[in-house]
Amino acid sequence: MDTNVRPEILTHLRRDKKLAVLIDNCPIAIHKEPIRVFDDLIRSIVSQQLSTTAAATIYGRFVQSLDSGKPIPPQIFAKSVEELRSYGLSYQKAGYIHNVAHHFSDNNLHDTDWHRRTDDEIIEELTKIKGVGKWTVEMILMFSLYREDVLPLDDLIIRNNMIALYGVTSVKKVLIAELTDIAENWRPYRTIACRYLWAAKDSNYLIGASTM
Repeated sequence: MDTNVRPEILTHLRRDKKLAVLIDNCPIAIHKEPIRVFDDLIRSIVSQQLSTTAAATIYGRFVQSLDSGKPIPPQIFAKSVEELRSYGLSYQKAGYIHNVAHHFSDNNLHDTDWHRRTDDEIIEELTKIKGVGKWTVEMILMFSLYREDVLPLDDLIIRNNMIALYGVTSVKKVLIAELTDIAENWRPYRTIACRYLWAAKDSNYLIGASTM
């Protein structure tokens, strides 16, 4: 039972009968934590293409090396790429972490009230950083800033589960347009709908066979 998803959201999303099946079979839990955009960007870079366990180990080593016990730009500046690599980071990821720290420092983003910026403004701002792509920022919007109407169609789990759930057969640009159109019915709660699509994968729920 989804006790922490607001009833009005569930009522709205259940209007989509196919999505309603996921809501009934793939429960989700939404846990809100303090907003830490900088920290979460760093963690996201560390985690790229790694298992959850490996990413946690490397991130733990990195954070333990900081006097503050958490990522802040000045302490990251003080570490060379070679030192960052000694914690298990690749040369490329070490450079990306420096890029994030410099961008936040140069643009005073630590003092930003992110709630005053639109999703598009945040995507535009953070994708200026080399090593930070649109998908990464969409994850920040969804899981760090708790924006409720994000549709990350670059996410393969979301895309593939939508294809299976709705029997979509188109490809490339037509596919993206069709998936975007399907998700219009979920507004203004596309983030929550996507959480159910992820939950279907996590719970091994067989979408194609169970929603016909």
